[in-house]
Amino acid sequence: MMNIRKFALRASVAARHSDHMTNPRKLTIRAESWPLKQRFSIARGSKISADVVCVELEAGGVIGRGEAVPYRRYGESMETVTAAVEGLQKALEAGLDRTQLLDALLPGAARNAIDCALWDLEAKLQAKLQGRRIDALADIAVKPINTAFTVVIDDADKMAAQAEKAQAYPLLKVKLGGREGVMADITRLAAVAEARPDAQLIVDSNEGWQIEELARYAEPLGRYGVIFFEQPVPQAQEAGLADIDLPFCADESVHDRNSLDGLSRAYQWVNLKLDKTGGLTEALACAAAAKADNRKIMVGCMVATSLSMAPAMVLAQLADMVDLDGPLWLAEDRADGLRYDGATIHPPTAALWG
Repeated sequence: MMNIRKFALRASVAARHSDHMTNPRKLTIRAESWPLKQRFSIARGSKISADVVCVELEAGGVIGRGEAVPYRRYGESMETVTAAVEGLQKALEAGLDRTQLLDALLPGAARNAIDCALWDLEAKLQAKLQGRRIDALADIAVKPINTAFTVVIDDADKMAAQAEKAQAYPLLKVKLGGREGVMADITRLAAVAEARPDAQLIVDSNEGWQIEELARYAEPLGRYGVIFFEQPVPQAQEAGLADIDLPFCADESVHDRNSLDGLSRAYQWVNLKLDKTGGLTEALACAAAAKADNRKIMVGCMVATSLSMAPAMVLAQLADMVDLDGPLWLAEDRADGLRYDGATIHPPTAALWG
C-alpha cells in the first residue's frame, strides 16, 4: 500500500450558487505528499517526495480534478497555493469559468490546479450528456507520445549508471549545474554520452551556471550533440546567451504569453509547463504564440502524479519534444494512472482525467 502523508485537508461546504441551477458546485482542496523511489536531485537541491495540491470540483454527479506542484523558485509553497485556491472558493462554486480564471489569478500552480479541474469537470459533464471526452472539448486528438527520461545530477559514474539503466528511453534529459562548475559538469556529460551513445541528449542546469563560465566552455560542451541547453544561466544573465554558439531552451524565463514578449532570440526552444502557465487554457494559447514566434516547444513537468501529466498530454500533441516522466519517479502513482510503455505514454483514461 502506498504511504501518502496528507498534511493539509480543507473541504468546502456545498455551494449556494452555481453556474447552472442543475449543477451546483462543491470545491475540495487536498495537499498530498507522494514518496519517491529515490532522491531526485537538480542544481537547486533534492527532494524525496512529490508534494502536490489537488483541487476537486463536484457538479452534476461528476468530479473534475486538477493537480499542481508549488515551486519555491517562483515564491510558492503548499500554504500559499492552497490559500490562493481557497480565496476563489465562492467564485468557483458560483460558476467561475476558465476564461474568467485567467483574470482572477496570476500564472502559477494555484491557477493550474483550478484550470485543469475545470477542464476535467467540463469534459466529464460533456461525456455524460454526449459521450464525448477531452479530445472533443479541446479539439485535439490525444494520441500516445514519447517522453524523455531524466538523469539526475550526481557523480559522473553514477550518472552514467543511470543512463545505462534507462535503455528504454532514446531521449535523456541530463541534469547538470553542480557547484563544482562547468568543467565538472562536462565530465558528467561525457560519462552519460559514453554510456548511451545511442541516445539523444538535452541538458538542464536549472540556472546553475554563470554566463562567463558557459562562454569559456562552449566549445567542449558543443562536442556531445546536445539538442539544447535548457536555461543554463540565471535569468538576469540570459542576454549574454546571444553571443554563445550553442542551442538554448527557455524554462524559468517563460510562464505565459506575456513572457514571450522580448524573450531573447538565443532561445530557439521554450519549455511549457502547466504549473508555470497556470493551466491548460493558457498553455494552449502560449504554444500557439510560441509557434507563431518561430520557436520550438518542449512540454515539461514537475515531479508529480499522473493527474498532473494527464492535461499536459493534450498540450503535448502540439509539441516538438515531450518531457513528462514525473510519475516514473514515484514509489507508487495515483490510482488509474497513465500507462507508460517504455518511453511511450498512453492517453489518460476517463477514470483519471478528461
